[in-house]
Amino acid sequence: MANDSSPVLFFDGECNLCNHMVQFILKRDKKKIFLFSPLQSARGKEAMDKTGINMQENSGSFILYHKGVYFTRSTAALHMFRQLGGLWPLLYAGIIFPRFLRDGVYNFVSRNRYKWFGKRDSCMIPTPDIMARFLQ
Repeated sequence: MANDSSPVLFFDGECNLCNHMVQFILKRDKKKIFLFSPLQSARGKEAMDKTGINMQENSGSFILYHKGVYFTRSTAALHMFRQLGGLWPLLYAGIIFPRFLRDGVYNFVSRNRYKWFGKRDSCMIPTPDIMARFLQ
């Protein structure tokens, strides 16, 4: 990745839950540090190759790349919350739980996300005011 200073969130661009999460982050990322890229993009495919995430197996939908490290599943979410403003960093305390427990919950939601929240036919199209924060 070219820019190691800004965290990059890779998300399933066809997943309604994932798109809502991106909107959630955009509203709370007051310093505008996060960049975004759908897993369906070339950069997203590279991130999946590096982490072993396979969308066909529905094994995950969220990757955080920051300072040369790829974080996946619950660990990615906790590191993301850690960098948001307000009280959101308090959620990082969840890191104390064993990863197999955290990822168990994460994987359950991930496996059911399309059924519960729906699926889009295509990735979201960023509005002009946030376009610069989305990587191609």
